[in-house]
Amino acid sequence: MNKRVTAVLIALIVMIAVVFQVTTTKKRVLVFSFTAAFVHGSIGEANDAILRLGEEHGFAVDTTKNPAMFNDTNLESYDAVVFLSTTGDVLDETQQIAFQRYIQSGGGYVGIHSASDTEYDWPWYGQLVGGYFANHPAVQEATLTVHDQSHPATAHLPAVWTRTDEWYNFRMVNEDIIPLVSIDETSYDLGKPTSAGDSHPLVWYHEFDGGRSIYLEPGHTNEAWSEEAFVQMILGGILWAAEGTDNTVRSAELTPNERDFEQEVLMTNLREPMEVASLPDGNVLFIERHGTMHMVNPSDGSSSIVAEMEVFSEMEDGLIGLAVDPGFSQNGWIYVYYSATGDVPKQNLSRFDFDGTAVDLDSEILMLEVATQRDECCHAGGALEFGPDGLLYISTGDNSNPFASDGYSPSDERPGRSPWDAQRTSANSNDLRGKILRVRPEDDGSISIPRGNLFDDPAEGRPEIYVMGNRNPFRISIDSETGWLYWGEVGPDAGEPNPDRGPAGHDEVNQARSAGFFGWPYFVGNNKAYRDWNFAAERAGDPHDPAAPINDSPNNTGTQNLPPAQPAFIWYPYGPSPEFSILKEGGRTAMAGPVFHAADLESESFPSYFEGKLFFYEWVRHKIYLVTMREDGSYWYMESFMPSTKFTRPMDMAFGQDGALYLLEYGEAWNTRNPDAQLSRITYND
Repeated sequence: MNKRVTAVLIALIVMIAVVFQVTTTKKRVLVFSFTAAFVHGSIGEANDAILRLGEEHGFAVDTTKNPAMFNDTNLESYDAVVFLSTTGDVLDETQQIAFQRYIQSGGGYVGIHSASDTEYDWPWYGQLVGGYFANHPAVQEATLTVHDQSHPATAHLPAVWTRTDEWYNFRMVNEDIIPLVSIDETSYDLGKPTSAGDSHPLVWYHEFDGGRSIYLEPGHTNEAWSEEAFVQMILGGILWAAEGTDNTVRSAELTPNERDFEQEVLMTNLREPMEVASLPDGNVLFIERHGTMHMVNPSDGSSSIVAEMEVFSEMEDGLIGLAVDPGFSQNGWIYVYYSATGDVPKQNLSRFDFDGTAVDLDSEILMLEVATQRDECCHAGGALEFGPDGLLYISTGDNSNPFASDGYSPSDERPGRSPWDAQRTSANSNDLRGKILRVRPEDDGSISIPRGNLFDDPAEGRPEIYVMGNRNPFRISIDSETGWLYWGEVGPDAGEPNPDRGPAGHDEVNQARSAGFFGWPYFVGNNKAYRDWNFAAERAGDPHDPAAPINDSPNNTGTQNLPPAQPAFIWYPYGPSPEFSILKEGGRTAMAGPVFHAADLESESFPSYFEGKLFFYEWVRHKIYLVTMREDGSYWYMESFMPSTKFTRPMDMAFGQDGALYLLEYGEAWNTRNPDAQLSRITYND
């Protein structure tokens, strides 16, 4: 045989060997059964059964109770991960990110039984599973309906299946699941139902965030794991999940690891920093409440004071709002919102010339005045932000004393008590307080009113008003692609609901796609209604109607019939939030940051995982969150940003043209200079 023929034969043999090796590579499955709460006695039987399935059907199985297995290196060797009757909080935030990255890379998830009783404070996991455990009755026989006899998990099952197990009631959180098996609620005592007569699925699947997910509710009893039909269902579910996905459901970007972000401190020991804004040349401006404006050069860390303004800075007033004109490179204009000194209490919106070195205070053009009262505290608002269409948004607080209404609605209509009545501001269409205003700055320093604000007829309300019914909309942002407005609403203080007064206090993050009334002081959260409380008689009236709110306060100078109240986008009390459990519990000061769009920035910035996501930060809780929305803009789920980092009261944030996120932190102590009050720069360095 000549050498060429020999070489060809050797090459063919090697190729066949490689192909054979590839096609016969075993699937690998990790079975995770760590429990942080209730421990199911069937876990041992279940592990043994899945190990036998692996031996009989040619896939490798590793079993573990060790959460440390959840890291990028370990997980990438598995085709599917089974959460076997896990309970409680089983992964820390770093491990959660690793598991998200695994699914986003095309991995498979199999949830069995109390896998739905797991990680209530991790919204992404809830979406992956599809629903959370709510309660269950005693173990009993029930009739199941098999909806799909072609799926690998259920192809062997009859159309009607009767068996004994522990049957869960669920709080469903993902509307995209595809039921495979449901339970006939008339066939057993379901205890405390949660489905309200709707479909009651027990086994379902879907593709989520780049991977495959299947959840199988049965498996509580030891006997289940020796039941042939049930074990074959588990086998089919594992094999389906382990096949992976072609990633056609949605583009799955990998969740970045926290270690890939760097926070560089640029300036410390600040005195009540308020707002930050990036300049086109890369420098950064920020203001302090008592009147100082600083400029920082991030490239070398140098800084200078570019303005010292005389402001009234008692209570919550001062130099509180800052924005840079979209045409700054040509006109050199900046805008500030501040509390004017003198005998007339008011807030000023003014434009100034800034040459890149110092603000020319003599160049001030007063564009808008907002009348206030300074006899009583609180709530000034004050944020300034430009939208993509060149419109300027101004947030204003309700300028009302909240301390004589027991943390409920401050609607005191008694004579001489107007500072304790937020109906005179927030719910008053002829008052600019308790609002988010929207105007168009003109070149001559005047303002004009854009179309689409709340009141077209001056007889009904001030034309500057875009949103009304605000308590203290402290930080706002506008999505550069949709033009939608977001803001954090700092809410009232009641720790518990009161049947005579109304709901517990809630903070809110709101989304306005158009002009509207957002409820205060008649509603809070998702339109939880306060009752019309008579402060003089200390007697409760009827609850306010969100469909047709009426302002009949003697302190109201505007229309009585208000637009329908809009519910909050996100809302949460001091205690645990059933809707947004990741927020846990604690003090409340909600603030809304930017919606990230890489196209807004000149330099490479955060990875595309962040595209279209909303930053939301909690001042009191020292946290920053990232909100993922569905394609229609509705809320989907939330996660922590840099979860192990304690941000010392995040106060404002803005992306610079260099792609970095600039963050102001207020510091621990209130109303003073803080050594931990700082400006920092967060960059992504994968």
